[in-house]
Amino acid sequence: MRAVLGWSRLVRPAERWCGACTKQAPPGFLLAGCRGLDGRMAQYGTEQRGRLHSPDYRLYLKDSRGKYISSFHDIPLFAGPNEENEIPAKKTKLSGNEVVLNMIVEVPRWTNAKMEIATKEPLNPIKQDVKEGKLRYVANIFPHKGYIWNYGAFPQTWEDPHHKDDDTGCYGDNDPIDVCEIGSKVRSLGEVVQVKVLGLLGLIDEGESDWKVIAIGVDDPESEKIHGIDDVRKFKPGYLEATVDWFRLYKVPDGKPENRFAFNGKFKDKAFALDIIKSTHEYWKALIHKKSDGGAIKCTNILVGTSPYCCSENDARAIVESSPPPEEKHSAAREVDQWHFLGQ
Repeated sequence: MRAVLGWSRLVRPAERWCGACTKQAPPGFLLAGCRGLDGRMAQYGTEQRGRLHSPDYRLYLKDSRGKYISSFHDIPLFAGPNEENEIPAKKTKLSGNEVVLNMIVEVPRWTNAKMEIATKEPLNPIKQDVKEGKLRYVANIFPHKGYIWNYGAFPQTWEDPHHKDDDTGCYGDNDPIDVCEIGSKVRSLGEVVQVKVLGLLGLIDEGESDWKVIAIGVDDPESEKIHGIDDVRKFKPGYLEATVDWFRLYKVPDGKPENRFAFNGKFKDKAFALDIIKSTHEYWKALIHKKSDGGAIKCTNILVGTSPYCCSENDARAIVESSPPPEEKHSAAREVDQWHFLGQ
């Protein structure tokens, strides 16, 4: 049986608490992602440095005041009107309001560049992954074009590489937990989207647990009728099967074997997914408070006041300004448009 970990008290709008550390903000100061007295959610912006489709490209996130923040650590996991509510226990059924979480878009749907939160850089900007000196792109495997969902991650979560999962028998992949947003919109790189969780797929990626949460934006036209993994099957037939095929095959054009899955590739339900998210948030809290060894991971942040890694706004600005200036000209490698027809 999976151990259900405790959950800290989350943001209470009237008190202006930080969801990461339950520390109250000073008078007149609003924490990023928390609600102001008018009840509106803080909005996030981005700032590009370097040139897109180049190794020096970085996309930094900013809060509603224009202050640079960490995409990994400073955006609350929880969002929406129910920030005071805890994730329920695994066997508890949700009634009434949904649990709403913040997702950071790393790869917009139909694109190929393997963009990711740079966990090993201060403030954790979004960058393109590089392997053996080459920028990484996912292949187009018929009938798909690039990523078939808006792909990203939940902030303030961490798949601890020191923790061996009871169900998969594998250790975590040392990254925030991944999210596949299945709504009808094509999102923007770096966009912070409020989503509700529908279920989860357990990928075993090169021997590591690599959870893929299935979610939908709460602003999506179909969100009102899709509440769980069975609703995805009903209203988006074939999408879950395509998701399994995509993750199974996406590394094959690079000469690697097919990926494996936990639970024989079967999707787990919302309750199981929320339990996994809950656990990874607890591991993140240990990481950000230096109670767990994160190795090369950078925990620099400006909003987690109880964290030993908290820095000043001036320090954060200096980090961004040390990056190359933005360049508008960009182009992807020509092989990105190549198609692959794999035998079954």
